[in-house]
Amino acid sequence: MIETPPLVDQYCQGVLRTELGLATFEARLGGSVGPAAAGTTFFDTQAGFAVRRWCPPLLGLEAHCPPAHYLARRRELGVLEAGRLLLRGSGTATFLVDTGASGDLTGPKELALAADAEAHEIVRLELLAEHVADTSGTAEGFLANLAEAFQHAAAGALAFTAGTGPGAGHGAALAFAPEPPGPDEVRGAAARWLARRVKGGPVRDPVLVRHLLWSAVGSGLPLQLHAGAGDPRERLDRGDPALLTDFVRATAGLGTDLVLLHGYPYHRHAAHLAAAFPHVYADLGPALARTGARADAVLAELLETAPFGKLLYSSGGRELPELHVVAARVFREALGRVLGGWVADGSWSWRDAERVAALLAAGNARRVYRLDRT
Repeated sequence: MIETPPLVDQYCQGVLRTELGLATFEARLGGSVGPAAAGTTFFDTQAGFAVRRWCPPLLGLEAHCPPAHYLARRRELGVLEAGRLLLRGSGTATFLVDTGASGDLTGPKELALAADAEAHEIVRLELLAEHVADTSGTAEGFLANLAEAFQHAAAGALAFTAGTGPGAGHGAALAFAPEPPGPDEVRGAAARWLARRVKGGPVRDPVLVRHLLWSAVGSGLPLQLHAGAGDPRERLDRGDPALLTDFVRATAGLGTDLVLLHGYPYHRHAAHLAAAFPHVYADLGPALARTGARADAVLAELLETAPFGKLLYSSGGRELPELHVVAARVFREALGRVLGGWVADGSWSWRDAERVAALLAAGNARRVYRLDRT
C-alpha cells in the first residue's frame, strides 16, 4: 500500500447546516438540472456507488447498505454529528475553502472545527465584485472600491478563484481576448453593468471578468480557474482548458501561479498546459470522485502527461460532506493501485512512488499556496 500524508484539499466549499431528505440528498449528489432516469436514482452513478462504499462505515453501517438505511442513520445522528464523523474520516488535514458559494454552507472556521483540521479562505472574484457593486453608485467609485477590496482580500486569503455559473464562459471569453482590458473599456463596462444590474446580480460582462482575472494576477496570489464539466446549464465545450491557452501564455513570467480546477473530461488538456507552462498546475480530485471505480484510468492519464510536481489534490466537495469523503478515499485508492502497479512491474521504485504520492496528496499544494508560511 502506498502511504500518503494527510491530504491538503486545495479546493472545496462548505457543507450544508440543514438536514436533507432522500430526494434533496439525491439531487445534490447528481448535479443534474432534472430528475434521474425513471426507475433509478442519482445513487445509480459511479459517485453514488462510491458514497455507498465509503461513507456508511464512518456512520456505523455496513458498506453498500441501501441508500434509505444510510440516510436514516444520518438523520438519527443529526447533521452536525454526521458531518463531523464524515469529514474526520476523509483524512484531510487542510481545507482551502471557496466562500463564494450560495446556500446555508459552513465557512472555513466551522469546517475546520468539524473536521479537526486547518481551513483557509479562497476568495471568489465574482462575489467580491458583486459585494463592491452593492455599495458603489458610479463606475469610478466601483472601480476604486474594487481595487481597495482586492488589497484587503489579498491580505487575508491564500488564493483567488474564478467561479462558474450560467453565462460565465470564462474560457471562451479569454480565448478571444486574453489580454487585460484598457481603463476606458473597463470604465464603460462597469457603467453599463451597474446601470442594468439589480442588487445581487452576478458579473457576466466579459470585459469585467477579464478585469477581475487580471487584477487577481496582479496580486501575486495563486489564481484558480474552473474548467471541465461544471454547471449543467453551461455548454460543456466552454469548459475546455485549452480555451485558456492564450491567457496562460499572456500571464507567463508575471509571478502568479494558475491552477486549473477539475478539468474532466478535458483533464488531458489541463495536464498538457501544466506540462507546457511553468506557472500552470492541474487538479486531481473531483475527476476521480466523479469516475469512482474508473478513477485509476483517469489518474493514469493525468500522470502520463503532467510533471509530478504540477498535480494537486482537491475534493471539489460542496454541500454534502460525503463528497469530501469520496474524493479523498477514491484518490488514495486510485493512487495506491496505479503507483503500486508501476512498482510491481518494475517501472518505478517503491521510494519514488511514495515520494510522488506525497507530492500529489499535499506537498505540491503546500508549496503553491505557501501553506508552511501561514
